[in-house]
Amino acid sequence: MNQRKILLQLLPGFIPLFAFIIADEFWGTKVGLVVAIFIGVVELAYYWIKDRKLDKFILLDTSLVIALGVISIVLDNEVFFKIKPALIGVLMCAILGVSVYTPANILLNMSRRYMKGIEMNDAQYLHFKKNMKVLFWIFTAYTALVFYSVWFMSNEAWAFISGGLFYILFGVYFLYEIIKTKVLQIKLKKEEWLPVVNEKGEIIGKAPRSACHSDKSLLHPVVHLHVINNRGEIYLQKRPMHKIQPGKWDTAVGGHISFGESIETALVREAEEEIGIIGFKPKLVANYIWESDIERELVFCFVTHYQGAININKEELTDGRFWTHNELKDAIGKEILTPNFEIEYQKVLSKFK
Repeated sequence: MNQRKILLQLLPGFIPLFAFIIADEFWGTKVGLVVAIFIGVVELAYYWIKDRKLDKFILLDTSLVIALGVISIVLDNEVFFKIKPALIGVLMCAILGVSVYTPANILLNMSRRYMKGIEMNDAQYLHFKKNMKVLFWIFTAYTALVFYSVWFMSNEAWAFISGGLFYILFGVYFLYEIIKTKVLQIKLKKEEWLPVVNEKGEIIGKAPRSACHSDKSLLHPVVHLHVINNRGEIYLQKRPMHKIQPGKWDTAVGGHISFGESIETALVREAEEEIGIIGFKPKLVANYIWESDIERELVFCFVTHYQGAININKEELTDGRFWTHNELKDAIGKEILTPNFEIEYQKVLSKFK
């Protein structure tokens, strides 16, 4: 889900506080207090009519604004007036800090109210939480600077820090996020997209190849083809040094299924690209989930008996040859074969002799 959409869904709970800050800046504390109370009451009434339930976060936010405003008016003290932006910052830091560093996730509880019908998967939630951590540290640094300016800096410096600097900091942050998102979108347009599936193989979404190779929550399908000759020997390819499991011997053919591509089409394409075979008759012998340190794959394992010529693609693999079962048994556990192939051989291929 889009990050900006999440923030917009969470906004109602913060509106009384933001209204108080803006009105106080232009027209003073009394006007700011009236504006915040009015908006808070209107929001409480709206959600009461809509859900027949009192919104506790809006009530808390409005109550805190009222408390700050009343104390400021009663005391009419310059120091308290000057630290008021810092007290608001402390409140924001508390909400963000508790949400990202403790199990009591206030922002998540807020989202259950404002984001009905919207779900986040694990990757989206982690990205959202990462952004909240950044905001927490920005708020913390800003709040500390406001406190410092109250006692150790001029009134002019304090006025800039407590007012204009706030908008500059968050303007720069959100501009950075927008630019980063645009750059990422341009990059992803050039990248291969893979289907994301559930454990039954049903497509539930799509993701770029780089994301699938770095996020184990994105289960994606791949095809393996094992080529067996008339002597029962199994063909293996040697992986190039620039790929995962460099220099080890692996399945004759292995590759991803692109988004919108069928399993059969992907198998034929990968076989021709990697070892130059066409016109073979594959047989599906197993499918299983393979999990490594960086990814999770739903593997569709095929076998074919093939007697034709094999021409390896030097850009895809380093070498290739047929192995006897005795050679494979001797190589298992000695860092010669890839872990995935060893598991697949022992579960499936040892039966094909």
